[in-house]
This record gives sequence, structure tokens and C-alpha cells, in this order.
Amino acid sequence: MNPRTALVTGAARGIGAATVRQLADRGYAVLAVDVAADDPALPYALGSEAELAAVAEETGARAFVADVRDAAALAAAVSEAERRWGGLDVAVAAAGVIAGGVPLWEVPPEQEDAVLDVDLRGVVNLARAAIPALLRRPEPRSGRFLAVASAAATRGLPMLAAYCAAKAGVAGLVRALGAELGGTGVTANAVSPGSTDTPILAESARLYGLPGASDFAAQQPIGRVLEPAEVARVLVFLADPDSGATTGAVVPVDGGLAL
Repeated sequence: MNPRTALVTGAARGIGAATVRQLADRGYAVLAVDVAADDPALPYALGSEAELAAVAEETGARAFVADVRDAAALAAAVSEAERRWGGLDVAVAAAGVIAGGVPLWEVPPEQEDAVLDVDLRGVVNLARAAIPALLRRPEPRSGRFLAVASAAATRGLPMLAAYCAAKAGVAGLVRALGAELGGTGVTANAVSPGSTDTPILAESARLYGLPGASDFAAQQPIGRVLEPAEVARVLVFLADPDSGATTGAVVPVDGGLAL
């Protein structure tokens, strides 16, 4: 039998890389997509081409360089997955960036644009490119469109207004997609992580003037930050054909942060 196929953005590191690893471990053929370059608008390093290549080598995934802000590049990534493996079963929008550290009206416009364009428009772009491919699978389908939202979708985090707005948009998007896809066999869901040990959390600590990411542990009832693999496990569950009863959901994976 042909393996289930998946496309994951933000695959060079963090939750995206952890998701690639776990999908590959479960026999998926995976296209690992990342911009693999820094953004001059952002003051911290993004995932690199070397990191993306390392994830691909470790897992057997195929690396594909694309910026989620570029709709044509994502369409090409989807076409590559279909060409290589004959179709697409799962699309995971995990690419994300963060900026802020000052009130919204003081954030440089180019940083605000980067956050909104990557964290929300990038998810929309993947949905527009990938969902038609999921629907091209013959019935009965079990296509899965997944996104990484955040506890910031429901919590007002000071000095991270654009990030909160983008993640709230992701949550609304998957709810609408869940309704639009009803009866097709394709579902749309998101996870809502709390403070997770990723480069975004390290940058958040810098923006808040904290010594390090571990300082966010105190705000979560479990008393620690999460590991990317813990969030990836829920994404992998939602990617499974047996998860078809769940759609339009935003599943908290936040160590109780939302309580």
C-alpha cells in the first residue's frame, strides 16, 4: 500500500520539525517545507537551510524551500508532493514568527507585516493550495488540514498584539474550514500550544526582558514549558484517518495555561 503523505511548513525546527519526525516515524511520506533563510525585518535567526536538510536526512523526508507568504511557492510544494507520491493526505501549517516587545503602535510596520503575513496569511495560503489537493483524493477520503494556533489566540499578551491577532485568526479560520469541509471526508483542526521550548519562545523571553524561555514555566499549571514533541503528538493524532470525528476544533496543548 502507498504511504499516507504529508506536507509540513516551518519544518526546519521547533514544532514543525518535531511533527516531521513523528509523521515519518509512523510511515508517512513527508515534504518538509521551510523558508530556510532569515527575514531582514526580524531581529532573530529563522530556520536555516542546513537545519532543514538535517531534518530531511534524519527522517527521510524531502526538503522543499518555500516562503509561506508566497502562494505560488506553496502551490509548487503541493504539486511536488502530488507528483512525487500521487496525492496529498495531510497538510500542517506550522510556520511561525514573532515580533513585538513594545505597544502595537510602536512596532515597526515591517515587523508587524512579517508576523501577520507568516502567521495568518501563510496558513491561508497553505489552505488554498493544499485543500484542493486533499479533495482530489478519491472517496472515501481522510484528508487533514492542520494548523498551529497558540494560547495567544485567546489570551491578551501585552506587547505581542500582532501575534495574538494572527493566532486568533488561525483559530477562526479552522473553525470556518471545518464547516466548509463538512461531508467531504476532509477535516480542519488546530492545536493551541502554551509556552513551548522553541526559538519563538526564546525570542519572546528576549522581548520581555527575561533571562530565558524557562521563565515562562511559572504561568503554566504543570510548572514547566512544553517540548515541541508533545505538541507534535497531538498534531499526529489529528492527522490520523481515525480522527475523522474531530473537525473545526482548536485543541489546547498548553500545560493548563488556558485554565
